Amino acid sequence: MNLIALAGNQNSGKTTLFNELTGTNQYVGNWPGVTVEKKMGHLKNDKQLMLLDLPGVYSLSPYTLEERISRKYLIEQPPDIILNILDSTNLERNLYLSLQLMETGLPIVLALNMWDLLKKQKRTINLKKMEYLLSVPVIPLSAVKKENISGLVTQVKKAAQEPPKYTYPEYDNRLESALEMISQQIQDHVAPSKLRWYAIKFFERDEKVIQKIKLTSHQQQEVEDIITTAENIFAESSDSIIVNARYDYVAQIMAMCVIDRNDFQMSLSDKIDRIVTNKWLALPIFVLVMWLVYYLSIQTIGTFGTDWVNDVLFGQWIPDITSDLLNTWHVSAWMKGLILNGIIGGVGSVLGFVPQIMMLFFCLGLLEDCGYMARIAFVMDRIFHRFNLSGKSFIPMLISTGCGVPGIMATRTIESEKDRKMTIMLTTFMPCSAKLTVIAMISGTFFTQQSWVAPSAYFISMLAVVGSGIFLKKTRMFAGPPQPFVMELPAYHFPRASNILHYVWSRSKSFVQKAGTIIFASCFIIWFLSNFNWQMHMVDQNHSILKSIGSVIAPIFAPLGFGDWRTTVATLAGLIAKENCVGTLRLTFGSNSAQSFVQTLTSTFTPMAGYAFLVFNLLSAPCFAAIGTMYKEYGDKRWTVRAVFYQTCLAYIVALSIYQCWLILVGNFTTTNILYATMGVSLIIYGLVVKKEKSSVKKQALI
Repeated sequence: MNLIALAGNQNSGKTTLFNELTGTNQYVGNWPGVTVEKKMGHLKNDKQLMLLDLPGVYSLSPYTLEERISRKYLIEQPPDIILNILDSTNLERNLYLSLQLMETGLPIVLALNMWDLLKKQKRTINLKKMEYLLSVPVIPLSAVKKENISGLVTQVKKAAQEPPKYTYPEYDNRLESALEMISQQIQDHVAPSKLRWYAIKFFERDEKVIQKIKLTSHQQQEVEDIITTAENIFAESSDSIIVNARYDYVAQIMAMCVIDRNDFQMSLSDKIDRIVTNKWLALPIFVLVMWLVYYLSIQTIGTFGTDWVNDVLFGQWIPDITSDLLNTWHVSAWMKGLILNGIIGGVGSVLGFVPQIMMLFFCLGLLEDCGYMARIAFVMDRIFHRFNLSGKSFIPMLISTGCGVPGIMATRTIESEKDRKMTIMLTTFMPCSAKLTVIAMISGTFFTQQSWVAPSAYFISMLAVVGSGIFLKKTRMFAGPPQPFVMELPAYHFPRASNILHYVWSRSKSFVQKAGTIIFASCFIIWFLSNFNWQMHMVDQNHSILKSIGSVIAPIFAPLGFGDWRTTVATLAGLIAKENCVGTLRLTFGSNSAQSFVQTLTSTFTPMAGYAFLVFNLLSAPCFAAIGTMYKEYGDKRWTVRAVFYQTCLAYIVALSIYQCWLILVGNFTTTNILYATMGVSLIIYGLVVKKEKSSVKKQALI
């Protein structure tokens, strides 16, 4: 059996091609020792060819976790063939990885994906020249449109029978001379087929390679002298010499192979980007787009479906049918209460928000598939850098709008360890699909005619991220400049219906599955605790276990406006899953219908108390699944505790400031309110403006 490894840049269409080549013959697991997904599968109609989808990387430098995985696999467990997937529209960036793959000496086939988009740009590539220059097979195709997949399969099968041979890419003569001398020093320690690759890594002073290959002290000194001489000749560091040499080689290939008939004309994407990425217009456009997304999801289209599900499906049909059925079966009163109030009432109150969630994912799917999401990341990078945040941090935050767990895992692409740890801490501030149920409940209950509430949750999350970046970068744990952010902006295109439907279906399905498992179990527990006392006797809620627990903790939330035992236990239940906030409130308030639930809430709390409840649950510690993922990514309990503690404290301070300042604005000038408002606002100002990094203060004192 031949093993073929698919390698390529992120967003090169590698996974799409893998899915097309393997169909349903896929096996998904994790790489040994890490939680990065490992996908393998047999080629369709050919069990002798096994395909492995390597993590998407831009290089084989061991900076990100994905790069370390890919490099370790290619060097220590080399496949029979590398199928290198390139984005034809970003050839220069993609060929940089191709050269590094060729430096390993492994047989390679180049697949130029997105060939259809290249034609639309009025560009083409001379395939024969490229094959001649690189001495490797080059196949054009479109994975999305399934064009020339058969040609690629034919070439892969041919390469499996007779692996293509090629000469290594040769760089500047002075560099080649240095690499040859290094090869002579290390040739007794590495296999001949890997000699070129190890020589380059020694020249780059790659620490992991140097630690692995045990040279004598004399050999180490000889290698260091060779590198130092080359650095003096080039007047650059050794790693920069290699990078420049590769890009010079790529530039030669581009000049000889790429034919651009539209060199001096702006594409439609360029014209649109002049507006949506404009220095002054980009942020207002982004705000308008996100307001429209939440307006459509929470206030208009999504609300129609939610109202029907809450008022009709789970408000009348299902309860009435179930009640009649239970009466016919003469089911006991406590069992009827569990089924009607605990399960149908609790789970139904969560499932009622599915139409709004589907509408939100539909809008986000449109933005992502057309290419605008990449522009948002570009725009936010400019803002993030002003506050010492890495632009790469915004990508995990975008992912977190679906679910915080993959958002946290996406931080692996951040090279700086400090930036990565800080992003893990901040990325769950973003409103995920679970938090959307809380946003929709508060918006639909207290602010029915006000469209600002739902989008404000998104922007409060963004402000929490930016404000935290300002504060945390002043501490010794996170001090230091952010890493540069490099990304390719894909060309705009009309969203594909199949992609949007798959995007909406997969995320909505995950939400419903969660409601059918975790939320179901949580509602059962909440119902039990709210209907039994410590002696296990069935009682009313005012004498229940749940009230006794909530009453002890409730005073903590009183300054936030929702110091009621029912909102307290709803907040605690949100640690299991944020959707539990809604289900728990529905159970503890004992409402038989959505309408009575709304009336009870509005008569118990003021609108701003409801908004403070929303803000606290938006920014506080995420669900247990996200906390568990934090622990896996940190690999340290102390860092996980720090993150959860910081998130909860910030949520409390922000909610406190909002509620107490509102009380003062409406004329509630009590000593307690003024004290709370002053304390909350002062802490925020202190974190943003006053606090200085201790190390910098010491340096100034020394000066």
